[in-house]
Amino acid sequence: MSNQILRFTTAGSVDDGKSTLIGRLLYDSKAIFQDQLEAVEASSKKKGFDYVDLSLLTDGLKSEREQGITIDVAYRYFATPKRKFIIADTPGHIQYTRNMVTGASTANLAIILIDARKGLVEQTHRHSFIASLLQIPHVVVCINKMDLVDYSEEVYHQIVADYQAFASKLEVKDVQFVPISALKGDNVVSRSENMPWYEGSTLLYHLENVHIASDYNHIDCRFPVQLVIRPHTHEHQDYRGYAGRIDGGVFKAGDEVKVLPSGFVSTIKSIELDGQPIEEAFAPMSVTMTLTDDIDISRGDMIARTNNQPEQSQDLEVMLCWMQQRALSPRTKVILKHTTKECVAMVKDIQYKVDINTLHKISDAGSLGMNDIGRVSIRSSQPVFFDAYKTNRQTGSVILIDEQTNETLAAGMIL
Repeated sequence: MSNQILRFTTAGSVDDGKSTLIGRLLYDSKAIFQDQLEAVEASSKKKGFDYVDLSLLTDGLKSEREQGITIDVAYRYFATPKRKFIIADTPGHIQYTRNMVTGASTANLAIILIDARKGLVEQTHRHSFIASLLQIPHVVVCINKMDLVDYSEEVYHQIVADYQAFASKLEVKDVQFVPISALKGDNVVSRSENMPWYEGSTLLYHLENVHIASDYNHIDCRFPVQLVIRPHTHEHQDYRGYAGRIDGGVFKAGDEVKVLPSGFVSTIKSIELDGQPIEEAFAPMSVTMTLTDDIDISRGDMIARTNNQPEQSQDLEVMLCWMQQRALSPRTKVILKHTTKECVAMVKDIQYKVDINTLHKISDAGSLGMNDIGRVSIRSSQPVFFDAYKTNRQTGSVILIDEQTNETLAAGMIL
């Protein structure tokens, strides 16, 4: 368990205390340096606060510190004896939904903050829907600012009931609730003496112990080839290795595999990690494979099992989060990036847009504006080897890129 990395994202409305919570986690788990702490203390005094403003540890942009809000996704890293953590601190404003999607796309767990005084708000619904859409396996709802409602058990249970009623409409498998005060440190790293009625675990204990090994698909074997390695050295004259990250399943030396799109069948000769041979490899390890046969394989091809292959099509149905100010309209030409493959594609049709607050489908939407989420049909110039996003988050996701500027236009989940 010591090598496990837990990626988690924080989400919530503006001023719900996301950055303060991360600052508190870093501070109480002794994950910040003395000079960082001194700089934050000095900055807090300069602002006239009578407390140390821990949100300054994560808000890196000058405009973020001035306004006391998060604008861009901020990544922070820390570790405890049990686990390593990568945190994506995402913005709360509606106009930064795309940033939230970016930060949450690789997360194992989402922390959704709710202000105990306000209860569920529009952004709670929006971020919970995005967490559900992105199939984040674990959600922790932190009911923050409990110190401002006198640590009321009734307030906590009311918010839990309201959230459970809303979450029943979503596909969220594992939801936990923790009453906290990020400012005071209640139930973040240490148990709170102010809430003896709460018998659950602290937030950090849950982050350290949540089971994430089964979050990856270990059934469907998928290995998108990223690089062909031909050293041409004296001792490796005929060496031909295929490097990449395993996106699903377990591969072993001796396994019979099929190479897509050619359809040629071969056997895995060896699997190497950091130049050393290993018996088996599984998602999300990055390895180099060699095959017993010399087959023409290049970047963008996929190695799979002969009896378990991904779907293959040029027509895709995708839930898309549009990230550009210029609206998306039908017949827009783009570059489609899927695993290691890139090809030209066209957005044929916009079927509907989702009203994130009510979860209703708006079927007569002629376009998608920035931060809109909707279902679209895409036609690619080459066959794509994919699984439904529900089955495999790696082989079920796509990115749309602007042909001229190389800007990322949208992130999508294949249905």
